Amino acid sequence: MNAVIDAVQAALAAEYAAVYGYGVVGGHLTGSRQADARQGYDAHRARRDALVRTVADLGVSPAAEPAGYTLPFTVTGPESAARLAAYVEEHVAGAYGDVVRTALGGLRQDAASAMRDAAVRAVRWRGGSVAFPGLAERG
Repeated sequence: MNAVIDAVQAALAAEYAAVYGYGVVGGHLTGSRQADARQGYDAHRARRDALVRTVADLGVSPAAEPAGYTLPFTVTGPESAARLAAYVEEHVAGAYGDVVRTALGGLRQDAASAMRDAAVRAVRWRGGSVAFPGLAERG
């Protein structure tokens, strides 16, 4: 059970970071790309809120959201913003992949759905896919 809790807490941390990251991304985009960023932001806020409830249902306190983040690279315009969005989605997919590996039942199904959604958004931002979404960081 500890592995499941650890994986869910890590997914929650990834969602916290995704919400922050999309706040940065959206500030550098306009038009349909900004709408895409808003959709990603909203999706990650919803997943974050669901994971907070899931962690509580597992009998532990949800990890606190950090006060701030260090971005993996500087975002200066639309290209680097899209690259950050893809990076965020790949990280989220990887975190949910760990939940899929450790959980069973409905939690596993929810994590698989979240992993798929993140992988699809990553493809849209990156313009291409990877062989095993959610495992890219392990390759």
